[in-house]
Amino acid sequence: MSRERVRFLVFGNPMLRIDSMPIRLMPDLRKRFPQFEFVEFDPNENLEREGRTLEIIDSVEGIDKVTLITDIDSIQPSPVVSMHDFDLGYSLRLLKKLKLIDSVRIFGVPMGMKKAEAFRQLSKIIAASGTLG
Repeated sequence: MSRERVRFLVFGNPMLRIDSMPIRLMPDLRKRFPQFEFVEFDPNENLEREGRTLEIIDSVEGIDKVTLITDIDSIQPSPVVSMHDFDLGYSLRLLKKLKLIDSVRIFGVPMGMKKAEAFRQLSKIIAASGTLG
């Protein structure tokens, strides 16, 4: 029986240094984990088409080490004033409520972390996460 290739959705804004680390890590992650697919993805575009189980790498504010987040409800929502204010947490909660996704794992990279340290910590968590099996 063949397994599907694990696909990591990598979020971030390459134009904002504070939010670009996951995207800047992609070339190194592709070399370290050639068995996985790492794709730059906009979290507001058809996330539900990516399957029922999502693997996401994103910048996270308010953490000091790379953290694996599996509880969508633990993500603090941003205030929603207009359609432009929908964030990843809100989108994931909505998709789960609509039963369009079953689970999500967010590999959260702290905003402002140095690239070498972010890569070291993220690689360790990806390798230990059970994604490899």
